[in-house]
Amino acid sequence: MAVLSPERVYQVLSRVVDPEIPVLTIADIGILREVAIEGDTVVVTITPTYSGCPAMDLIRDEITAALTRAGYDEIEVRTQYSPAWTTDWMSEGGKRRLAEFGIAPPQPATQPRGPVLCPRCRSTETHTVSEFGSTACKALLVCDNCGEPFDYFKEI
Repeated sequence: MAVLSPERVYQVLSRVVDPEIPVLTIADIGILREVAIEGDTVVVTITPTYSGCPAMDLIRDEITAALTRAGYDEIEVRTQYSPAWTTDWMSEGGKRRLAEFGIAPPQPATQPRGPVLCPRCRSTETHTVSEFGSTACKALLVCDNCGEPFDYFKEI
């Protein structure tokens, strides 16, 4: 059995990627809420980006698989809905990787939305084509400067 420490478990889980946005880990996106050890059991708490997120079952499976590969036998994955996930939980590194991948990162949820930067040319001259992009958490925008369409990860 692997060493039962929250820090070691977190290291393993920090490499589990989000299946819808593979440039982000579950830690980057902020859905990995807590890692705890209860007796011989590794307990992982996650919060979905929204209550109907279709990726949660796969994420739960990926967490279990990663921990099993790392030598953990007793694993429990819990889902916590409150407080609700917010894009403010995303890491700055995750936001940077989103932009490098071509997805405009969310702005702070606690502030009014400012201009959305085009992730390709960095122009603020953009407009929304659809409030729903490739997934429900993203909107589809177009840059008026370079003409490229891009996803914008909506702040919640």
